[in-house]
Amino acid sequence: MKTLGTTLALTLLTASAVQAHVTITMEGGQRCITSDGVPDHDTGPWREGATVEAQDHRFCMDATPELTDTVTQRVRISGITVTGIPLRPGTAEYYDPSSDRGYSRDPSSGWNVEGIGGLIMDAQNAHVDGNGMYHYHGIPSAVTGELDSTLFGYAADGFEIHYMGDQAQSSWQLKGGERESGPGGPHDGTYVQDYEFVAESGNLDECNGAMLNGQYVYFATDTYPFFPRCFKGTVSPDFIGGRGDRPPREFIGGRGDRPPREDG
Repeated sequence: MKTLGTTLALTLLTASAVQAHVTITMEGGQRCITSDGVPDHDTGPWREGATVEAQDHRFCMDATPELTDTVTQRVRISGITVTGIPLRPGTAEYYDPSSDRGYSRDPSSGWNVEGIGGLIMDAQNAHVDGNGMYHYHGIPSAVTGELDSTLFGYAADGFEIHYMGDQAQSSWQLKGGERESGPGGPHDGTYVQDYEFVAESGNLDECNGAMLNGQYVYFATDTYPFFPRCFKGTVSPDFIGGRGDRPPREFIGGRGDRPPREDG
């Protein structure tokens, strides 16, 4: 397994990175992060009427995670930053030529819309869902630029997520040539299926992980997949599902005046 090195001191929390509305506690072997979900930086704009609303976030995950023999492929939320904002890189939208928007929640096309490159984001690569929940799909420079260490957040299975700029390189690459089905056109990153994992093309594994200072961790990267989208530890139920069994849907400004009630 590849190893990345760093000379930066790792601290749990820093005054510049965490505001008063975020708390991190240790409870019975779990690390719990609570926050109101309101970032300490500018947000938007998106569709008119889309605004950030305070949340009652509480995410608990294993404080001493261990690697397992299985890999969990998809969760509702990938992790949470030390500033208390969820990481949700995936979407529940698919290419659909019959939709006015060009996509819908019908997965039959097999072409899953990628958040970064396919949907509307603000300057911090984030937006809100229909309930005003702010979440990142890509790297928020307002957060990474203020960290006093490389520790960026915690993944759904409890492993740390670090941001090290170009020192951590994803092994997911854009495919060459044209799409042979669905929307057609070049593989430009609009859809998840535009990417493929090319082992050792970067220094991270398929889940955006590697060894750091003797510990397995994940990395937030400037390129796809941005945050881990598969998990090698035991995923906390706090990060799975949502309201009901259906995956949430992105609020990027569809038809009508009311936003969808879910996000993904």
